[in-house]
Amino acid sequence: MTTSQNADNGPVLDVEGREVLVRDRSPLVHLVGPVFALFALILVPWIVYLAFSLPSRQDSPHYDVAWVGFDALECVALASTAYFALRRSMFLSTAASATAVLLVVDAWFDCLTSPAAQLPESIALCFLVELPLAAVCLWLSYHTVHIVERQIILLRRRRRG
Repeated sequence: MTTSQNADNGPVLDVEGREVLVRDRSPLVHLVGPVFALFALILVPWIVYLAFSLPSRQDSPHYDVAWVGFDALECVALASTAYFALRRSMFLSTAASATAVLLVVDAWFDCLTSPAAQLPESIALCFLVELPLAAVCLWLSYHTVHIVERQIILLRRRRRG
């Protein structure tokens, strides 16, 4: 790993041939927080509206395709998490976070859309497989970010010293 200077955004960390900004001064990055907070606030009344207006029962002509597509996406996320973990890549954090989200969403909709006869199986899969695996993915994401942050701090110290 080496560090260099980028005229626009400050110090750059070169990790395995990929540049990573240590400190990003981009105006777009500074806008993301407030804009996404606004989106979240706008979504609250929409959720309340949907809660009172949607029917409790709905037939879906492509239910099977939706679930197969979602599980295929979940498979890609799990495979990418495995790939980045095997390569010890800093992209593991992103892949693991996305995988955790997909696993939680899968558990939620499995439990809420299962017929009564399959509900015990769905709940068991939720609490024995999907949510524990999501927790592992979140731990991986946090752990990866923590390692990268420590590497950046060490590189800064070396540069100053």
